[in-house]
Amino acid sequence: MSQTSKILIVATAVSAALTTHATTAAAAGKEKCYGVALAGENGCSAGPGTSCAGTSMIDYQGNAWSLVPGGTCESIVVAPADDGTARTGSKKILERDIPT
Repeated sequence: MSQTSKILIVATAVSAALTTHATTAAAAGKEKCYGVALAGENGCSAGPGTSCAGTSMIDYQGNAWSLVPGGTCESIVVAPADDGTARTGSKKILERDIPT
């Protein structure tokens, strides 16, 4: 293996490590909050019918989450349900507003 190849491999590994650290630091102090994401604006893993970030199909989908400042999730109030029932965020997956 040439010296140039070795340098390239090490540089790539360092770059990947720094990117991972920056992402983790950005998420520090945040928590997953279910039922508060708008359609197409969820974080990864929204549950059945979705595959990853940005795949939620309806606003406030109960199995879709967004990162919110730590300690604020359950105080987030979203638009009321069609029947007027109040809806808030949850730290756990919700059974409401799941697309059919």
